[in-house]
Amino acid sequence: MCILVDADACPVKEEVYKVALRHKVSVRIVSNSPFRIPQSPLVRRVVVDDGFDAADDWIAGEADRHTVVITADILLAERCVKAGASVLAPNGKPFTASSIGGAVATRAIMADLRAGLDSVGGPPPFSKADRSRFLSALDTMLVRLKRGLPPA
Repeated sequence: MCILVDADACPVKEEVYKVALRHKVSVRIVSNSPFRIPQSPLVRRVVVDDGFDAADDWIAGEADRHTVVITADILLAERCVKAGASVLAPNGKPFTASSIGGAVATRAIMADLRAGLDSVGGPPPFSKADRSRFLSALDTMLVRLKRGLPPA
């Protein structure tokens, strides 16, 4: 079992470490540049080249039913869900086989709106409630994986 983190813009890396270490689950912090990581045999930094989608390609290539992927990237989430991984956004929202299609469609609509207008609001600011929801959701996902249950 492993947690793969799309780390370049991830606001919950510290929370991932906390939950992963408590569950004794390995973590791979994947990015285009090095990040400081805790000194632990369970946490490893993976620095990929700076090619377009290099981190996404690495994560998608490693994702399977034994992994939890942390990402806000909807297209990466879709690839990982299709590979059988449990996928969680930094705000604690899970991406599932039943929800990913709607998320991809919404992303496409928002991209079209942004292309045609001067100002379209982005996501709400990251909050303490998001952080709390993330901690709870990650803990639940790891417990499900340990029990051999499929992603929720």
